[in-house]
Amino acid sequence: MSESVTSAVETLMARDATAGVSSALVVSVSGDVVAERYGVIPGNALRAERVVDASTPLLSWSVAKSVVHAIVGVLVADGLVELDASMGLSGGGRSGITWLDLLEMRSGLSFIEEYEIGQPSDCIEMLFSGDDASGVPDMGEFAASRDVVDRPGRLWNYSSGSTNILCRAIGDLLAGPAPTTSPDVRSAAMTNFVTDRVMSPLGIDDWSARFDASGTLIGSSFMFMSAPSWVKFGELYRRKGVTGDGQPLLPDTWRDHARTTIAHDLDGDGPNGFGYGRHWWTWPHRPGLFAAHGFEGQFVVVWPEREITLAHFGVTPRSQAPSLIAALDRVLDAVG
Repeated sequence: MSESVTSAVETLMARDATAGVSSALVVSVSGDVVAERYGVIPGNALRAERVVDASTPLLSWSVAKSVVHAIVGVLVADGLVELDASMGLSGGGRSGITWLDLLEMRSGLSFIEEYEIGQPSDCIEMLFSGDDASGVPDMGEFAASRDVVDRPGRLWNYSSGSTNILCRAIGDLLAGPAPTTSPDVRSAAMTNFVTDRVMSPLGIDDWSARFDASGTLIGSSFMFMSAPSWVKFGELYRRKGVTGDGQPLLPDTWRDHARTTIAHDLDGDGPNGFGYGRHWWTWPHRPGLFAAHGFEGQFVVVWPEREITLAHFGVTPRSQAPSLIAALDRVLDAVG
């Protein structure tokens, strides 16, 4: 590791705790790991501090959404999904909602994506309501039942609910409809599909996920992998949907499908905010780069033109996000 890379990495990992904690950083260039550092997962009222290493499973939060994009890509490659096809939702203006509308977060359905406890939030209710805080029993159905506020394909509204509608439909496709199929059958079918068709071909053997009571994958939020495995997932997109041994998993167009900006989040934390593709984010200040984003500073960054894949996990307050992005930019500059 060069002196400049070492300096950029160590500066990131040594941030003052008030600025955020970096639990894991792995950087790959042209498929070779050039930097790898681990720290801790901070403790809080519900958990003790945990030391992180290369085998520690890391909770994804919304980074999982980008894995759902890959799952849909496999189904498209198999000819089982057409992006312009209706999702088959009923009621009001829901019948016109397509797979692509949900991937672009332009379903026309209301959904309050709020993470602060005490504020109105469809997201918190969906994921954490109930006596055991396991969320609503059928998260896809919950999200699909939100009010119709616009026609599909027009209004961009970032929504964890949209991802879980997709996951419910995938479960229906692989195993059978949620109301009439055993949750165990549905969750097993999804687990086997993701393992056999996405993870195993990438050499990932430590992934896991949570499912709701209907057997639907909670693809908006709850996947677990080690930091090296998150890099292996990102590498699939760097290599344009092809595995390291040359096996095509995704359509040839799927990488650009992910990183084609269809909306702009001007309140984002980058120098110019962030763009949104299809379940991936784009960084306007670095053309060609796209990234999976998760709560409190989780990133899987893919920059094909520089042959860089980077995974960063930790806990960074939203107020400190711009300084984290700046630190990650310094790492990217040093390795690229």
